[in-house]
Parts: sequence; C-alpha cells; structure tokens
Amino acid sequence: MNTHTRTPSKTRSRASLRGWVLAGLVGTSLLGGCAPLILGGAVIGTGLVVTDRRTTGMQLEDRAIETKGEARARELATLGRINVSSYNRTVLITGEVPGETERAAVEKAVSGVENVRTVVNELVVAPNLSVSQRSGDSLLGAKVKASLVDAKDVAANAYRVIAERGVVYLMGRVTEREAGRAVEISRSVPGVVKVVRVLDIITEEELAAMTGKR
Repeated sequence: MNTHTRTPSKTRSRASLRGWVLAGLVGTSLLGGCAPLILGGAVIGTGLVVTDRRTTGMQLEDRAIETKGEARARELATLGRINVSSYNRTVLITGEVPGETERAAVEKAVSGVENVRTVVNELVVAPNLSVSQRSGDSLLGAKVKASLVDAKDVAANAYRVIAERGVVYLMGRVTEREAGRAVEISRSVPGVVKVVRVLDIITEEELAAMTGKR
C-alpha cells in the first residue's frame, strides 16, 4: 500500500494558501470585482508561485473582453445584474435580466466584442439576487476553490471558479482527466447545486509541453 507523508512545511504552506484563497475570493467578490483572483506568475503569501496556463497576453486580452463586454451589456439591460467572465477568449455571462429580449441582446452584444471566441449565456430571467445571496455565492465559490487547493491531485490554479445561485462554473485549460476530477471535487462541497464545465479541453501531450513535465 502506498503511503504519502506530507512535510510540516508543505502542510503549513497548503493551509496558508487555502486560507488566502478563501479570504481573497470572498473579498474580491464582495467588492464587486469579477477579475481572476490569481494572474500568472504572481508570488503570494508564503512565497508560493502560482502560474496561469494562459499567456500573459491572453490574460490581458481576457480582462479587456470582460471590461468591454460588461460595459456593452449594462447599456442593454440597465435593470439587470450582469457578470462577464472570460478565460482564453471563452466568455461566460451570468446574472439576471428582466426578460428574454434583454437576455438575447446581451449575448449578441458580448459576442461582438473583439477577440471573443465562444459565448456561454447563463443569464436567467429573474429579479436581481440580494446582497446576502451574492455573499453566499461568493463564499461557496471560495470553498470550492479551497477544496481544489486541498486536493493532492489537482492543479488548483488551472481553474477559475464562479458561483451563481448555487451553480458552480469551472473555467480553465485542462485535460479531460483534470476536468473530471475538478467536477468531482466541486460536487462534494456542501451547497453546490450543480457544476457546469466551461472548460477548454487540452490533451495530455499539450499539458506536458505546457508544464515541461514528460
């Protein structure tokens, strides 16, 4: 039987990262920010280096897509609450709008933003969530991210986690194996209603070339 022994320093580092993720994710969400918690190459807390599987140029491109997309969306659905999240030019739209007309119009507007490759429209026709409901989603997303950090067999930084109405959306560039494991972990978190994959699937060979591991 194989046994795995974690050194005290690694345990402390992982625990510190988990706490940092929980605090950072909730804080970012409550402040209204929709930007990724971690950008490639950032050095955090205990000296751990967290990388992003996107190039720096792609990260900046995704940020520009989010800014432009949300600006266009809010012009069309002034009574709604709209979040635009982009990862590798795949765009997820979440939130609430007053009607189907606004829902379709927002999708069309965001699709027209320069460099957008694919749009996944998860807007719902409903009243806007309350502050307490949004806070609950923020905490849920943070718990899912922390669970990914805790897992020994998952590269947590490869995923972007977004929670809306108890639904967890996973974004990132991962293999089918990694995707399945992340979904399994996310589903195990209390309060998660459903997990939706908004993932770019890459091959194991592409992952090896990207990470330098053969």
